[in-house]
Amino acid sequence: MAQRKFARWTSRIGIILAVAGSAIGLGSFFRFPTNAAQYDGGAFMLAYFCALILVGIPLVWLEWAIGRYGGIWGSHNPPGIYNAATRRNWMKYFGVLGLYVPFIVVVYYTYVESWVLGYSVLSLTDALRNIDSLQGAVNALNTYRGVGNQALALPVLGTAFLAITLFLNFYFAYARVAIDRFSRFVMPVLFILGVILAARALTLPGAMQGLDYLWNPDFSQLLQPRLWMVATGQVLFTLSLGLGAVITYSSFLRKDDDVALSGLSSTTLNEFSEVILGASIVVPTVAAFLLTNNSANVASDIQALAAQHGAFDLGFLAMPAVIFSEMPLAPVFGLLWFLLLFCSGLIASTALLQAIIAFFQDEMRWSRKKATLLLAAMTVVYIVPVVLFLHHGYLDELDFWGGTVMLVIAALVEVLFFVGLLGIKRIWEGITTGARMRVPILFRFILQYVTPLFLLVVFGAWLWKDALGRILMTDVDPKDQPYILGARISLWVVLFLMLLFLRHAWHKQQPLTAEEQLDALMATDVGDMPLTEGEAVGARAGLSALLDYEVTEPAQDEDASKA
Repeated sequence: MAQRKFARWTSRIGIILAVAGSAIGLGSFFRFPTNAAQYDGGAFMLAYFCALILVGIPLVWLEWAIGRYGGIWGSHNPPGIYNAATRRNWMKYFGVLGLYVPFIVVVYYTYVESWVLGYSVLSLTDALRNIDSLQGAVNALNTYRGVGNQALALPVLGTAFLAITLFLNFYFAYARVAIDRFSRFVMPVLFILGVILAARALTLPGAMQGLDYLWNPDFSQLLQPRLWMVATGQVLFTLSLGLGAVITYSSFLRKDDDVALSGLSSTTLNEFSEVILGASIVVPTVAAFLLTNNSANVASDIQALAAQHGAFDLGFLAMPAVIFSEMPLAPVFGLLWFLLLFCSGLIASTALLQAIIAFFQDEMRWSRKKATLLLAAMTVVYIVPVVLFLHHGYLDELDFWGGTVMLVIAALVEVLFFVGLLGIKRIWEGITTGARMRVPILFRFILQYVTPLFLLVVFGAWLWKDALGRILMTDVDPKDQPYILGARISLWVVLFLMLLFLRHAWHKQQPLTAEEQLDALMATDVGDMPLTEGEAVGARAGLSALLDYEVTEPAQDEDASKA
């Protein structure tokens, strides 16, 4: 079978914006402010920045380096990259997390995307133009989503926008739309509009009380394990770590391409959008409207409002109030803002889909059309209960387990196994090879010791104090418990299916031909992992001999390098 040809990124700024675009979006402007508001503002921010420095940045560099090494050996999907980079066949089963978690996230993420698309159109109508209170924003959001007392909610307008959103997502994924070029337009304009809206939000009466809640921590709240768990999960979610996107995108880098400065640049862009823009728009706006409605305690009311609504709701409640409250050209700003947010969400969800499609193509030997159609069918099936049972907490349950708990587990797997199996020396060489910046040597120590310890402590403390209550649904309304249980069953079904696909792929996979093996080895240099210097010399010396034999792929054949 002929080896599938892979494109490479045309420029460094292209991949930086593409990776940043895969992270910036709904997580930055909707999920992050809601989490910050719910978990005591300042305390959450302190835990968030600790997780960013000790977990986020080290894992960004790790995923960029591992993805590039996997790409050198012709692997462009998480299980294949895990297998190729470590030369351990069993690592592919941990790599399935790079398929499982992004599928769970993309199911509910695309639904939230459809809300943004709907709001971009509705901003030109009276449905959003006349919103002048927080309760009005709540009513508008509930009406759009069809949330009410009925058991099943399937609004016609919301369903239409969802269908459009799903079509665009899978069209982008199938047609290989140039995400890097698309991001070059979307990201700058989104930042400019974000700055304008943040300036507007900060001039609202009472906005400073929102900032005070956001940046003044109650240190006693730092003793809550769930706060640290959610803050760490938010860092991983917003940087697309453990979601397969970064490791897949970086697999298309050349062997000498920079990963240190590129990874840090994409992280910086994301943090600017999330911390400076997202939180500065949403939280101060909510505080201003609460103060306008004679709130006795703005801080506690912000926290209660965030806890009362879903993981992505607070931004939809605050942003229309900012945009449509005495702002010149309000309909135009509303259309552009929500449309650009939709585009950024589209970039992010397309990145998540690419990792799964690449697996079907590379390992299952399927055509891109077949892989895309199957993934689209699976998404449609699993998104139906998310829509129907939204008001029973179905989406929030998927988001907590898929977008927080499983991300922390995936991060633990990455740092423990990659550093443990490959050694910090090889990992550090991978991060610094071709680097256009001097990576602080302190991060070598952090990646080897502090990052795994931090994750183990956070996850262990949550298991000890909060996990049992969450599993037993002690705080869940009894009428919602069957739906929450259904969401959890769907999580296990998806995991089973992904493992089934993986097992089928590896048992049915045809071995690579000698020519395919040669293509992979020819792309490998002495400094490239997973070959040591001695192995690389032996591999080069045996290239001509390889043409006479049928061999397995490099990641699975440790004797090929000794030919």
